[in-house]
Amino acid sequence: MDSRVRVIFHLLIVASLLCIQSRADSTGTVFFIDSPKHQYLRSSSPNGVDQLHSMLLSEVGAAVSVLLGFAPPATLSESGSSKLNEVLMPNPFNRPRAVFMLEVRGVDDPKFMVKLDNTRFSDAYSSKISPSSNKVDIQLPDEDEVSVIFVDEQLEERTDKEIHDFASWLGGSYVADASEPLNGELTFPLSNDINLNLQMSKKAEREFTLSLLALFHNMKRAMEMHEAQNMLRSAELMMGSFDGIKALQDQYGPEGVAQQGMELLLATLSKIFDSLQTAYKGRIVGVTLFNMTPMPESETVLNLISTSSSPSPRWLAEAEGSINATTIAEVLLVRWTLAWLTGIILVIATLMGIYFLLNMPLTRDTLLYSNVKLD
Repeated sequence: MDSRVRVIFHLLIVASLLCIQSRADSTGTVFFIDSPKHQYLRSSSPNGVDQLHSMLLSEVGAAVSVLLGFAPPATLSESGSSKLNEVLMPNPFNRPRAVFMLEVRGVDDPKFMVKLDNTRFSDAYSSKISPSSNKVDIQLPDEDEVSVIFVDEQLEERTDKEIHDFASWLGGSYVADASEPLNGELTFPLSNDINLNLQMSKKAEREFTLSLLALFHNMKRAMEMHEAQNMLRSAELMMGSFDGIKALQDQYGPEGVAQQGMELLLATLSKIFDSLQTAYKGRIVGVTLFNMTPMPESETVLNLISTSSSPSPRWLAEAEGSINATTIAEVLLVRWTLAWLTGIILVIATLMGIYFLLNMPLTRDTLLYSNVKLD
């Protein structure tokens, strides 16, 4: 009996070491949130276990490019292509062409902080992030083929009414401070009948609240732009980073208020994605990257790369060197002259052809009288 206990004890130690090593070998977690109406991703694991052991940030960027309807980068390795095949559905004609992507800084995996139940992340496709890369390179073609909205863009002028509208949208409340604007208190209901109170007078809680407000405001702006250009149906990418959780952790530590803030963030992202699903009629995929690697304030792991082709040989000579106004006038004159001459010749040839066709003897028309013996 003692030997069995020792064996079980050793197995538990090995399992713990493997778990610790797995967390040490990753810098974060990525969640791919599929549309409930249109399936763009492979089915998630029923037991909640990650399907992929790990992904590189470059592979995450390649997946986003494919979801937008573009080809993956040529530098993608064979193993990277295999991972994309495990995440994405194989049909190349069934892509959402709209992606909501957010980087949450200062968090390795939200499962270690709060439960993911009753959120969009509970059944999302997730994978660990390998630390061998430090940028999510999203390759995009010409700017005319894709519209990019930065969801972390802060509002220039904030008002108590905007904060009140956001709190009401999320099921909370806001009590403004009559003596000073933007200095009130927000209350949000969480699970287990717990309320999160955020004081706008405190720096960390104010930064967290304004970051959530920016997500809410830019989400509405993205939906308005989508409705305006719905007929064009160009690819749409909503992207940005969120530092609010990191601000709470720096002020209060990884537990307590930071955990409640994470729960509120997940609830906010779930409701944002639901609103986007309605506006985009299910043709959108969410990608949320939880990144533990420290980055400078002005930098983010999300990196856009333009892959527009170089000028064609026809315009290559004109692109080189400076061109003065006289040269441009001469070039335009030659082009207009050639166009008019070509048009005149075509009109004359057409009129002559019609004239001879109408005055041709019927017996000479070899198409209509191919069996008639001609003299």
